[in-house]
Order: sequence, then C-alpha cells, then structure tokens
Amino acid sequence: MAVTDAGGLAGGETRASKKGIWGWMLFDWAQQPFHTLIITFVFGPYFAAHVAANSAQGQELWGYATGIGGLLIALGSPVLGAIADASGPRKPWIAGFSVLGIIGCWMLWYATPGMSDLTWVLFWIALAVFGMEFAAVFNNAMMPTLVPRAELGRLSGSAWGLGYVGGLITLVVVLGLLSASPESGKTLLGLSPLFGLDPAMHEGDRASGPFTAVWYLVFALPMFFWTPDVARRASAGAIGRGLRQLWATIKGLPKERSYFSFLIGSMFYRDALNALYSFGGIYAVGVLGWSIIQVGIFGILANITGAVGAWLGGRADQRFGPRPVVAWSAILLTLACLIVISTTQTQVLFVTVAEPGQASSLPDIVFYIAGALIGAAGGSLQAASRTLLVDQVERERVTEAFGLYALSGRATTFIGPLAIAFATGLFASEAFGLSAQDAQRLGVTPIIVLFALGLVLLPWVKSRKY
Repeated sequence: MAVTDAGGLAGGETRASKKGIWGWMLFDWAQQPFHTLIITFVFGPYFAAHVAANSAQGQELWGYATGIGGLLIALGSPVLGAIADASGPRKPWIAGFSVLGIIGCWMLWYATPGMSDLTWVLFWIALAVFGMEFAAVFNNAMMPTLVPRAELGRLSGSAWGLGYVGGLITLVVVLGLLSASPESGKTLLGLSPLFGLDPAMHEGDRASGPFTAVWYLVFALPMFFWTPDVARRASAGAIGRGLRQLWATIKGLPKERSYFSFLIGSMFYRDALNALYSFGGIYAVGVLGWSIIQVGIFGILANITGAVGAWLGGRADQRFGPRPVVAWSAILLTLACLIVISTTQTQVLFVTVAEPGQASSLPDIVFYIAGALIGAAGGSLQAASRTLLVDQVERERVTEAFGLYALSGRATTFIGPLAIAFATGLFASEAFGLSAQDAQRLGVTPIIVLFALGLVLLPWVKSRKY
C-alpha cells in the first residue's frame, strides 16, 4: 500500500490518518502477549518447571533456544532491513515473518510434561522468537512515516502502553480461564479450565502457545488494512543497492559517534532487559518455589505498571527527550535486578528473614514490588529507545537502522541468554557443588553488568532538537 492517507506537513513531514495510526499501535497490542505469555510468565516457567528435567536445566535450555533465535535475527536483520529500504514496503516482510512466528507459537502445545526428547520444542521456541522479533523490526521502521518527529515519543510510548494492556488481558484470560493448578484443578479465578483442559498435563499452560498465535493473527490485521506503507521503489537491483548502502553505513559508523554509541549502549541495556524478562519467571519458579499462577499474578502486576510506565515515559520523552528517559529507566532496572537476585525463600536483600523450612511472605512481597518496578521502567525504556534511534538517522535509512538496532541488541541478546545458560550450568556442576537454587541465583548476575555497560555510553548519544 502506498502512503495515500498521509497528509503533508511543513518540512516534508507526514501524518497518517487516525485509523492508520491506531492500526500501527495495535501491532504492539497483538505482539506483546508473545513476550508476556510465552517468554516471561507462562510457557517459559512451565518449560523450566515441568518439561525439562529440573529448573536449572530448564533455565539452561531456555537460554540456548532463545539465544539461537536471537543469533539468527542478529545475522539477518541489518541485511534485510537495508534491502527493504531499497525496495520500499515493509508489510510483505512483516507478513512473512509473522507466519513463522505464528507457527512456532502454535506448536508449543506439543511440549508435554517430562518429555524425553526436547529437540523439537527447542526448535519451535527458537522459530517463534525468530519470526516475532523479525516482524517487529519492520513494524518499528514504519513509525517515523506516521507522525511528525515532535510526536514520536508520545506515539511510541502510547503504543507500548497499549501493548502492555494487551499482554495484561491475555494473561488474565490464560490464568483465569485456561491454566489451572494440578493440585486443586482450578484456575486463578477458582474455575474449572475451559474446553476441558487437563490441569495434570498442564494443558492450560501449553495452550498459551496457540492462544498467542490466534491473538496475534487477529489483532495484527488492522495494521495491514489501515496503516499506510511506503511506496514500492524500482525492484531491479534493490538487493544490490541495499547491501551497498548497508556496507557504507557499517564502514562509516565509527565516525557517527552518537549513532554508534547508541547502538552499542542499547545493545547492552536491551539485552539486560530481555534477559530479565526471559528469566524472571523461571527464576521465581526455581528459587522462590512459585507456582505458575503466582508467576502469572507477578506478570499481571508487571503489565499494569508497564502500561502506566510506557505511557508516562512517552509523555516524559515528548517533554525532556528520550535520552533522560532511557538513562533513568536503566538505573531503576539495575536496582530491581539487585532486588531480584538478593531475594530467596529465606532472604531479602541478602538478609535472612526466615530459617530454612519456615515460611515468610516478605520475600514474595519484595519480589512483587521488584516486578512492578521492572514493568514500569522496562516499558518506558523500550518506548524511548525507539524514538532515540529515529533521531540518529534520516528517514530513508530507518528500516536499515532498525535492522542494525536489532543486530546490536541481538548481538548480546544471544550472548546474554547463552552466558546465563553457561553460568547456570557451571555453578550447578559438581565442581561448585551448589544447589539448583543457588546456581540459578548466580547464573543471572550478568544482567547487572549489561545494564552498567549500557549506561556508560549514553552521554555520547545525541537527540535532535524539534
């Protein structure tokens, strides 16, 4: 679709119709349940607790699966982004990768408890990550063509907040109507699962995969029908033009100090955030002994604060610019990570609050508070990062930029999970003789280092005046 419903503004800027803008925002609404249900709060913890042999092995294998998916994105996104800029429309790319993501999510239904061969499950996890994340690269690239630069922060924050609301609704549906405790046979709302789903076989947890696929398919459609796309350019030689432009950009990156610093810095802090999301629920199951329903309550809280944080962050972005929002969000996330790592069933901030075998509600309360902080700061961080990236390049290079953005993030997004997997396996080995819980605690410490590295480079990143 050509940009037929966008109006011209001063300085060559454009504005899409309200319907077109809402179509684009609904893509975040459509995709967020993948992160909420699959990566963080339902399927990931279920996989670690009930599919893998034990929680430490589950964390290790989850790291390998998501890391491999991230590696494939890192290798392919800049090249495809540059080709897309040279050829024009982004929607065909979004459609193709969406199909892969939908298939990967749907097939997670077949991850049964205690299955002996996990190869195909790990493949479908990696495929789901690959398809969903690649689709987001091209959808993000459409953002600068929808509103003037002065409104990008608000648009990005509002869309991300809307996404969190979508994630919250789907989490309530899964926990309240589908996923039930094997002990009681009841969901979070005290109901028997819909469709006769078997709690003993964790069919409600597994149903999060097909449910995510259907949700995404339905709510991504308005973007395809309503949102304007850039016009198609001459297809002849598009691949060659795109690759030449990409190579020229890569060679010139060290000279573009702000752009280069942003890509490297965001590589670290976004990887830290992704790792925190990916392993937070798994950590709670293994270290705090939480049930999937408790993790889901944690997720509901994080999604509520995430929606509020993204919305407020978008307004702060519009007033102060995206860089301060990114900096303060990263600081708050580092604090939340320290709280998470220092909390166990018997400790809070490394201080013993209960003897082994005794019950204390304080660790659970503190972990919920940390989850609320992660949701609020994470939402604003991701929304502000999109607008800060747009400030680094011209509009004609924006898809390539989001491809490099994905590359820079994925360059450590696969290193982060793999490092956590390696560290967890190392500390769980006989050489250290640690329990599975202690191995999990030590295994996620690289997250703190990544946040710190991301903050170090922010002073060199510039934001344009408007």
